[in-house]
Amino acid sequence: MTGQKVLPPVWFLLSIILMVGLHLWLPVKQLFLPPITYWGIVAILVGIVMILACASLFRQQNTTIKPFQESSYLVTEGLFSYSRNPIYLGMIITLIGVWIVLGSLTPLVIIPIFSWLIQEMFIKQEEKMLEEKFEKEYQEYKATVRRWL
Repeated sequence: MTGQKVLPPVWFLLSIILMVGLHLWLPVKQLFLPPITYWGIVAILVGIVMILACASLFRQQNTTIKPFQESSYLVTEGLFSYSRNPIYLGMIITLIGVWIVLGSLTPLVIIPIFSWLIQEMFIKQEEKMLEEKFEKEYQEYKATVRRWL
């Protein structure tokens, strides 16, 4: 892939900023109040732990975590045995947590946009690269493990 791309962590942080901005400047309707909003903290922590656990697996296998760089190992253990994209899933769970903490309706719009963007800009290309590199092994993995859950 040529050219510089905005990487998923940047889209993730921009999504959080947009969610907070929408909550502050266009809250529309407050759906959640304490103590329900505290459950958002739990979701944020779960999402972050998922991301860090997956990053650790990549380091253990000495393979790249960066999109569009060639992987040297197909990670299928840990959370990858339940989802082909647990890092992105962890980001989405974190965004859901941010939405619950904020409690208003408007930030919710960012979550499906982020999910679609990640799928279109990263996941589809990553899957194509993995199919080319790992061929049958990736096909078998793809047949047994769902993209999200």
